[in-house]
This record gives sequence, C-alpha cells and structure tokens, in this order.
Amino acid sequence: MPDITHIKLPLWQLPVFVLIPLAVFALAVVFLKRFAYNRSIPTEERDWSVPPIADAIFDSVINRWDVRCKIVTILVFSFAIASLKHLTPALVAIGISSLVILIAKTSFAKALLRLLAIAGFISMFLIVMPFSVPVHSNDTVIIFGKMDWLVFNLRGLLLAATIAAKAVAITLLMEPLLSTAPLPVTLHGLSKLGVPEMAGQMVLLSYRYLHVFRHEARRMSSGMQVRGFRKHTNIQTLRAVANFLGMLLVRSFERTERVFDAMRARGYKGRFPEPAELHLKTSDLLITALWLSAGSALIIFDRIICQG
Repeated sequence: MPDITHIKLPLWQLPVFVLIPLAVFALAVVFLKRFAYNRSIPTEERDWSVPPIADAIFDSVINRWDVRCKIVTILVFSFAIASLKHLTPALVAIGISSLVILIAKTSFAKALLRLLAIAGFISMFLIVMPFSVPVHSNDTVIIFGKMDWLVFNLRGLLLAATIAAKAVAITLLMEPLLSTAPLPVTLHGLSKLGVPEMAGQMVLLSYRYLHVFRHEARRMSSGMQVRGFRKHTNIQTLRAVANFLGMLLVRSFERTERVFDAMRARGYKGRFPEPAELHLKTSDLLITALWLSAGSALIIFDRIICQG
C-alpha cells in the first residue's frame, strides 16, 4: 500500500523495542509487588478461624452512598470505560478512578495489588499486538533489518495501550466498590437488585472459608516440613503431596459439616439476617447522576472530539 509509512531500523535494535521494555516492566512489577505487600499485609497473619468482624472503613461520600446505587453506577461506568476507542479518554478514565479512590479514602496499596494481578495479561497485549495487528492504510510500521515478514505496527501499540489503560481504570474502580462497605452489605445490595440470595450466601461463605482452608493448608505444610519433608522430583514426594491433598479435602469436608450444623443450631433456615437497612436518599441519586454524567462525557469525548 503506497500510503503506509515504513521505518527501517537495524536488526540489533529489535531487543530495544521488545526485550529491554519487557525487562523494565518485569522489574517494576516485582518492585511494586514488594512495596504493596509491605504496605497492605500486617506483620502477624490474621487468624481466619476466628469469625471476622467488619474491617475499619473510613467515613467518606462513597461509604455513605447507597450500596445499590453504588453497584449499578460503578458497573455502568465500567461498561462506559470498556466502550472507549481512543487512548486519551482512557487515560482520563484512569484519572477519574484514581480521584474516586482518593475521595473514598481507600488503600492505594490494595488497589496496586489488584493492578499487579492483571499485569501479566496487560503485558501480553503490549508485546503481541504491535507485531500481530494487520497493516491498514495510514499505518506507520517499523521493519528490523531485512525481516519484512516481522513488522512493528505503531497502531497496534496504540491499541494495546488503549486496552491496558481501560483495564487499569476499571480495575481501580473495584477498590471503591468492594472496600467502602462490608462484604455482607454489598452482597445484600446485590440481592436487593435481583441477584438470587443463595448466590450471595455462597460467595460470602466461600470468601470466609477459603481463608480458613488456606490457613489450614499452611499449618499442615509447616507440620510436614518440621517432620523433615522436602520436595523432590520423585515418587515419594508425589505420594506425600497426594496424602496432603487428601487430608486437606477430608478436613475441609468435616469442617463444612460442623459449620452447617452450627448454622442450623443458630436458627438458619436458608436466609441470613439482613446486615443493614437500605434507604435511598436524594444525595444517593445526585451522586449517581453525577457519576453517570461523567461516563456520558467520556463517551462524547471519545466519539465526537477524539474521532473528529
């Protein structure tokens, strides 16, 4: 195609575009992961065998917002972010999400841990898309040496950066959604929006007892190491790991039966008591309208101003 801009670079510069940025990204992820864990994880591990009490939640506008409006608004706003097509509005969305975290007074360290969870997914887009996006008119491509079959498309890099920015913006929104109200209250709001109550109970119990089972697995693993167990690539290690998993499954099943019996002894008949009374106020509707207006402005900015 005559309207494609070709930039020819020596072959030795290929690692500059691929390997060096990948190494810098990996080092940044390792550093940020260590920083986030040091800021968010206490020195003593919590004993999850003790029934959890709602964590301390700072008072803010987002905390006082009705949980039903918060769920619907953040989900709609997330879909609005996902529909963006240009990088600039996606970067603006990141700014809005960061501002919401500041207003909600939630932990940036926990939000950073959520970002690190999607770092590998985002890095694959940034590496693969510049080399795999089809070449269209008005594209600018970089050719390394004489490898005409391997081109670096700058439009693909822009698309990957846009996808990554949208993923970051949506991931940051999950912290105000999940950390500004106790989990039982959030699940109660979902049930009021029409989600089956049994689904909310399953999520609540799974969240509660996954930590318990992890604590139990760590305790059993420590006991095996104290008794001299070391992992090797042999049949004895496989046998020991299989016995470990079997015992963990048996103990988990026994604990599940004890928990269910305890719930029935306390009057459980298929429903949990309501953790909070939900009352819709005028301020809740105003915050919802303001946030949805911001989402509409982002879409208008993306579709009219950037595209025009």
